[in-house]
Amino acid sequence: MSVQFIGFISHQEVSEALAPTGPLINKAWIRAVAQAHEYAGFDRALVAYGSTMPDAIQIAAYAAQHTRKLNLLIAHRPGFSVPTLAARNLATLDQFSGGRVAVHIITGGSDAEQQRDGDFLDHDQRYRRTDEYLSIARKTWTSAEPFDYDGEFYQIKGNVSAIKPVQQPHLPIFFGGSSDIAIDIAGKHADVYALWGEPLAAVAETIAKVRAAAVRHGRAADAIKFSLSLRPILAETEDAAWAKADRILDAARERVQHNPLFAQRGAPQNVGSQRLLQAAEQGAVVDQRLWTEIAKLTGAAGNSTSLVGTAEQVADSLIEYYKLGITTFLIRGFDPLQDALQYGRELLPLVRAKVAALDQTKAKATELTAA
Repeated sequence: MSVQFIGFISHQEVSEALAPTGPLINKAWIRAVAQAHEYAGFDRALVAYGSTMPDAIQIAAYAAQHTRKLNLLIAHRPGFSVPTLAARNLATLDQFSGGRVAVHIITGGSDAEQQRDGDFLDHDQRYRRTDEYLSIARKTWTSAEPFDYDGEFYQIKGNVSAIKPVQQPHLPIFFGGSSDIAIDIAGKHADVYALWGEPLAAVAETIAKVRAAAVRHGRAADAIKFSLSLRPILAETEDAAWAKADRILDAARERVQHNPLFAQRGAPQNVGSQRLLQAAEQGAVVDQRLWTEIAKLTGAAGNSTSLVGTAEQVADSLIEYYKLGITTFLIRGFDPLQDALQYGRELLPLVRAKVAALDQTKAKATELTAA
């Protein structure tokens, strides 16, 4: 297997520890951070979705315009546009970018956020709608003949799309969601299942569940690949890395105190955040260097756990996840631009070298067994 790295492109410079800088849509920032990820050797970069945020597809299009080979992962929430139109929009961008687009399906785990956009379906209804949405999108990308669809949420007659993706048979589908129904639908549709940064045992448990779901839907157990999202904190020594983590936590506390959105958040509804908070209950540090304090502080509002240490130590921790079946790491820092460049200098080459060595050792062992 090989390993891939996904970075993060936001619409302005901001993080849990960094107050927003510049205009809401900062074109210079988007261009700079996209080019930094390409320079640093990332395979892909995520553009996030939020009910109060600028449009992710347009941000991704701008980033694609200013890069040559960086792939884009567009977070997309089903239900707010019809699936046939969304499929054409994404296929069009795939054509303009030369086949560099993937879609990350996030069904939505917060009723309040969904309702800002007029969606009042409950959690399980939203996931049933996602199932139909992806079925239709895939047919739109792949069908050469008009097709009909008659479902619980969508009725379509005679759809056929002239625009197809560069990538065949369709765009890569990443999928997030940790509830039982989310895992079942991931087993049916996902090319890559995305997890947040949980302890090793919890990650192994989820991988097994997703693989079992794939088999239930008539797919091979290894049909789905797995991505893990983390926030590495690197320094030249382990002590310096933990001191850096403490400074990030202090800055994040200051931001949370002055940000009413965190005070209004309450207990998270989505299972992914609940699982991160369960990990935080095990302690500030789990599995030697999985740091949970930012997740605890923010109510696990998104990708918020870190691996803390030297580049060598963090690389070794990533390898432990790789051994479980993780082949993609979505990593971003609390100082987004500088951290992306640091990862490119210090972490990405090291992990790739360790993965290559591990794979070579496995291949030799397989040859000896076969002989």
